[in-house]
Amino acid sequence: MSQGAATTIAGNTPPVTEKRKKNLLSDGQGTLAGFLISPTMLVILFVVGIPILLSLRESVFRKFTTPDPTTGMIPEGESFVGLQNFTDIFAHPQAVDGAWGNIDRLINSFLNVTFFTIICVAIETVIGVAMALIMARAFRGKGFVRAAILVPWAIPTIVSARMWGLIFDADGVMNKILGQQILWLADNSYSQWAVIIADTWKTAPFIGLLTLAGLQTIPSDVYEAARVDGANAWQQFVRITLPMVKPALVVAVLFRTLDTMRMFDLPWGMIGQGKYYVETISMFAYIENNQLRYGTAAAYSLVLFAYIVLVAFIFIRLLGADVIGDEETRAITEQRKRQKALAKAENRKTKLAKTTITSGEFQS
Repeated sequence: MSQGAATTIAGNTPPVTEKRKKNLLSDGQGTLAGFLISPTMLVILFVVGIPILLSLRESVFRKFTTPDPTTGMIPEGESFVGLQNFTDIFAHPQAVDGAWGNIDRLINSFLNVTFFTIICVAIETVIGVAMALIMARAFRGKGFVRAAILVPWAIPTIVSARMWGLIFDADGVMNKILGQQILWLADNSYSQWAVIIADTWKTAPFIGLLTLAGLQTIPSDVYEAARVDGANAWQQFVRITLPMVKPALVVAVLFRTLDTMRMFDLPWGMIGQGKYYVETISMFAYIENNQLRYGTAAAYSLVLFAYIVLVAFIFIRLLGADVIGDEETRAITEQRKRQKALAKAENRKTKLAKTTITSGEFQS
């Protein structure tokens, strides 16, 4: 090998770097973080994970309901039926008369849940954003107004249900205000709107609270610059407030959507059972459970669980809901992408250097 080739090798040999950690972004806090969140993860395991597993187990079993031909008595215990509980809820429909006509009881419950979710969340979002804008302003008595707006959200749902039940009673305040005799608590379309009004009154402050937290992160200099440029109040709201408050607002809407889909205590406490205009899947599963059909009740619950998971997945994919909302996590992810790109560039340089060295050897 010639001296020129040796010089090329020496000049193109990549510098020896020290061995890096497996995780390039680890600063030694991973173990500490895992230790700190372990109590919460254990609580979630016992409160959420174990009940889901027990529901899965219960959904493939069924209690004996037919007498034993040899003894003439119904045996105790339950038998394994596989997916029969799931197939039976679709193969043997229960026709009921509800808001959507004479249809299967399960489909009627699904439509009720979807209707309540769309209408309630839409109205609550508009009112919640309006509440947040009011609470974000500086005026005398702002603390009292904030406390008053948040009071409905702090009241237990069953208490709100009984209170609104008295308001919507045939001799209640609502009929006296309207001057009409409307049966709000009967099984009709009025009962649906009674549930919507009560749910909106109670949970719109939740969206307002999370939206207020997002509003307080917007610097006032942005609005001052917009006013200097001649932007009016509506333009400031559309082009500044909404885009900058979107992360908090999307998470609030997501939480409210999932919470409304499992609605149970409000229609149950205000309207009651057996009212198919307001019956939800949670109410249907609860009734089945009270009638000792545990396998069928578990099947209904898991169908609702799958529906909620599907809606949450679509919601996050379409709207980009940042459920975690951790700026540091996003920064770490971006840094990992940059380091991967840098590592690829270094590999290409190394391969190019080796190719140059090899060509220099042949030329010598």
